[in-house]
Amino acid sequence: MATPQLLNDVINVLLLLAPSAAFVCLILGGISLRREGGGISFLIGGGFTKWMFWAVIFLTLQPLLNWFSTFGVSVPLPGGSITSPWLASIQTDVANFVTNFVVGRLATTLAAYFVLRAILDTAAGGHPLPSVLTAMFLLGLQTTYNLLGSYNTGGQYATADVLDSLWTYLASTIMPIAAGLAIIGAIINVATQRPALRLVGVALALLSVSALWQLVLAMVA
Repeated sequence: MATPQLLNDVINVLLLLAPSAAFVCLILGGISLRREGGGISFLIGGGFTKWMFWAVIFLTLQPLLNWFSTFGVSVPLPGGSITSPWLASIQTDVANFVTNFVVGRLATTLAAYFVLRAILDTAAGGHPLPSVLTAMFLLGLQTTYNLLGSYNTGGQYATADVLDSLWTYLASTIMPIAAGLAIIGAIINVATQRPALRLVGVALALLSVSALWQLVLAMVA
């Protein structure tokens, strides 16, 4: 029996709204970055990593659904445009709302709030860096989204490919930057007469994270 056209339209709406859901996940991940571990050291498996994982899932949803065909389960995805005018209108309105309001305006406002939070943290004797990092993440949502999309191979392993590429980008690009921030934090701690040796050790570890990973692989080989 052929799939009813209305059901095909509903599936099309959900698939077309997957990129918008990925944007929302990135914003929620940015907020979680500040909430857990002070934003400098986030929990593995915490809110930030889970929201980032869901962002990758939504970006690779269609290739991921094709994975079921390898188990003999047919997942026929509808093609073409949405024939129901009211469903097409819902999809367009939600996508425009996320793009123009949530990403274009709300994320910028949240970033400004976290800049203010950094000032308040400093005034209260805390560290401003966590809030500054969160603000930078929120301001770079579009760039992060484009980066994730560029890693999407479109195959059945697309989700794993994106995660692998993110690890490579994290180790080769983000970690050296984080090491520099750790050195800045150590200098601030020295100026404020706080312990700084731990941050120096973290900076050295971040600069050698690829070597440490290769060492782990060699030990379990």
